[in-house]
Amino acid sequence: MATTTGSSPATERKVFCVKLHKELPGLDEVPFDGHPLGQRIYENVSKEAWRMWVEQMKMIMNEYRLNLGTPEAQEFLLKQMEEYFFGEGAAHPPGYVAPGH
Repeated sequence: MATTTGSSPATERKVFCVKLHKELPGLDEVPFDGHPLGQRIYENVSKEAWRMWVEQMKMIMNEYRLNLGTPEAQEFLLKQMEEYFFGEGAAHPPGYVAPGH
């Protein structure tokens, strides 16, 4: 009979998250494989910060009524993503009011 010493998963990859400024579990795979921003995010963004971005992205897509089938919308969203993680933060749409305010 074989015995196991716990069912711990493989050591989780850690990154120093540029958004949350601490070492946290990194993404499991490169987003937008083949795009330089995807690799940069994989190396510098935690799973937690990525989840935060997904919520931000939903708001941006809804507020700007983006059609991600167009190259212009895709490029706009990539710029927002880069700004969110590596710049001053993604801009809110004109007239946007945060929920609860």
